[in-house]
Amino acid sequence: MFEVIEREIGLSPTNQRKILISISIIILIWVLRYLILKLVWRQTEDARIRYQWKRSIGFIISMVAVILISSVWISAFARFGAFLGLLSAGLAIALKDPLTNIAGWLFISTRKPFSVGDRVQIGGDIGDVIDIRFFQFSLLEVGNWVQADQSTGRIIHIPNGKVFLQAQANYSKGFQYIWNEIPVLITFESNWELTKTILEKIINKHAEHLTKTVEKEIKEATKKYLITYFHLTPIVYTSVKDSGILLTIRYLCGFRKRRTSEHDIWEDILKEFAKNKDIEFAYPTTRFFNQQLEGPDTVSRK
Repeated sequence: MFEVIEREIGLSPTNQRKILISISIIILIWVLRYLILKLVWRQTEDARIRYQWKRSIGFIISMVAVILISSVWISAFARFGAFLGLLSAGLAIALKDPLTNIAGWLFISTRKPFSVGDRVQIGGDIGDVIDIRFFQFSLLEVGNWVQADQSTGRIIHIPNGKVFLQAQANYSKGFQYIWNEIPVLITFESNWELTKTILEKIINKHAEHLTKTVEKEIKEATKKYLITYFHLTPIVYTSVKDSGILLTIRYLCGFRKRRTSEHDIWEDILKEFAKNKDIEFAYPTTRFFNQQLEGPDTVSRK
């Protein structure tokens, strides 16, 4: 058979054997990968664990295949050492960006600034990490035209080399809560002290129970990061703006629950304000006052 192939296409028996061995290696490696993944799939239904095994086995199997196949063909390339050296130098210059992305992948794999499932911000892009590959990682986009950090449905593919050039913010690692603020603007004529009491009651109902949980997480986070918070309980700040009195609610919430927490808090605010006639929301207005006609204590709003 080797002689027939050599006669028909001019391929020497030695190279035919090497090709046959290389194909056998690829088949065996593929079967091994299939058996390992099948075993993992039987042992667990956790999507995260399955994904990690699939990515790790894929990388390890690929490296083993390259090493084994290279050992088969290396003698053929030994004579071209000088040529390969020059070729490698040229490729290093031409493939600068891909090599940078591979270096970025190594950095992500070893330092782990983020992992699959984390919510991160890279430059102006925010999203949940859904895949990490040799040359790029993928985010399920959050924010953009959708308010309050909810998904847009788009997938963003970012080159791994970006981790060396742009700042990264991780919502998930270390401290899994964020500070959120809700501004409530009422008129100057409203009973601001009653309003503040109502807001404090509402925010304590929704967020005060998180204080002990957050304290425990901060203690764990301080083992790795210098995080110092002195006041973790919800608070309502008072300030004066052009259009009225601004009461700002500040509280801690899970980074995936910002919109739902605002929804629940605003519904309670609207219900409570409807019960009190001396509380009114403020909005930009223009006021005209004629002291001679209306007197010093009268203000008409138009």
